[in-house]
Amino acid sequence: MIPRRSIIVVVCFIILSAIILTIHQVGKARPELLGKLVTSKKINEEKGGKDGAKENHSQSCAKDLGWLDGVDVKYPIKYAEREIVVRPTSNLKRESLTRIDETLFPKVKELAQGQDSYLELRDCKAPLVLGVPAYPLTPVDASNMVFGMATTLDRLEDSRHHIARWLAHTGAKLYVVVMAPDEEHVPASKQLKAKQEVLRSDGMDITLLPPLRKDDSYTESYFSLVKVMYTHRTDNSTWFALMDDDTFFPSVPSLKAMLKKYDTAEQYWVGAISESWWSVGRYGMMAFGGAGIFLSHELAAVLDKQYETCTKEMHPAAGGDERVMRCINGHTETKLTNEPALHQMDIYGDLSGVYESGRLPLSLHHWKGTEYPVHLMHLVSDICGDCFLQRWQFGKDIVLSNGFSIAQYPEGEHAKGVDFLKAETTWESRTVDESVNPGTSHSMSPSRPSLELDTQKIQHRLVESATVDGIVRQTYVHKAKDGNETDTVLVLYWRRELQQASAVINNTSPP
Repeated sequence: MIPRRSIIVVVCFIILSAIILTIHQVGKARPELLGKLVTSKKINEEKGGKDGAKENHSQSCAKDLGWLDGVDVKYPIKYAEREIVVRPTSNLKRESLTRIDETLFPKVKELAQGQDSYLELRDCKAPLVLGVPAYPLTPVDASNMVFGMATTLDRLEDSRHHIARWLAHTGAKLYVVVMAPDEEHVPASKQLKAKQEVLRSDGMDITLLPPLRKDDSYTESYFSLVKVMYTHRTDNSTWFALMDDDTFFPSVPSLKAMLKKYDTAEQYWVGAISESWWSVGRYGMMAFGGAGIFLSHELAAVLDKQYETCTKEMHPAAGGDERVMRCINGHTETKLTNEPALHQMDIYGDLSGVYESGRLPLSLHHWKGTEYPVHLMHLVSDICGDCFLQRWQFGKDIVLSNGFSIAQYPEGEHAKGVDFLKAETTWESRTVDESVNPGTSHSMSPSRPSLELDTQKIQHRLVESATVDGIVRQTYVHKAKDGNETDTVLVLYWRRELQQASAVINNTSPP
């Protein structure tokens, strides 16, 4: 008979061998897969936990960084990343600034060019859980809205992906009066129809039309949109909106919520005056077209009826939005209802102070030909709804303006001149002599003086964003200013929580 002790030794040896073999097989697994396993485990532990929840110890993770080849940086670079898990939460308000009592990134790692694309990051932080207001997972029904613009086919193509970001699959209709480029003929109907089908393949309910009159100028065609949209109305149409080809609406649900305040059976002219007091003084209290001009059904009916009369009365030098104003003022008692979250963007220079203010814009304008890729900046909204440009402060000195920048304030939030609840005046505008409002006090207040970049504020700007397997990647870069420094790359990976929690704890906002 075999001694009992020998049997026990043999059994223990077999169990130990099996454990060692299992560990060896896991170690041979692809690094990025191992990273996913660790991430899934951590998220399961965090369900029902706190906003900003994290593990108490460090862990390692691995990522394929081959996509960095397309980012304009000079190697070697400093690199750090973090995964953010979004928790949509009922009754949670979108704040201008939310404070999180932890750091955003682990220690940065230096990367040399040509390094293995699979990077093992030591001290990789666990995913960060951030609460956001609950949002619809499918496009909102905006079939009661009719939009109109006048532009050329080339400019329309330049705006195609930006328009699709907010218009696609909403049921809203867009009518485009297609103008001829300088000294050319309006595209033939066959060409318009072919382009229309391409645009509709993006999920947009869009119709391309020639000008109402062959010789209409751009401003005349812009005003004609009043008749075009009203003529093509349906029984469900309650709002008619004029816009430019570089108008961008970041949140159709919030836009609908704003318009819901007004009874479309009454005459309403909803829009925004310019951010520039000089422009307001020159053009008056009118809705500026780049911000979007919204006409209630009742007012649109009046303008449609008065269209021919207003066209004959119009001064030939009047702009498109000015023509709308003149027709409204000449034939109704309706006054402008100003909605300051609609933005004409009649300011110039560095617009960081606008995008880093934490305010949710209902419209943006003048993005063409600028350094602001709004369609990429806005991509994160697919994960977290109205979190576009929402701000989170990490510790005392890091502020994330979602989709635009990650800014570090070396002297901290209490440094002289730093009040995160005021917009930093980085922009420029025309001044008005002898006015108590020299520029933008009426539109951008409260505000504070601008800071000196790279000393008082180190800004990492969004340069790239993409959706990969349902996760939105954001790449923020700070470019070195001299040969003694290196470029810094900070990457955020955004995804939804697997199961929505009912509440977020410790989601604090400034007093």
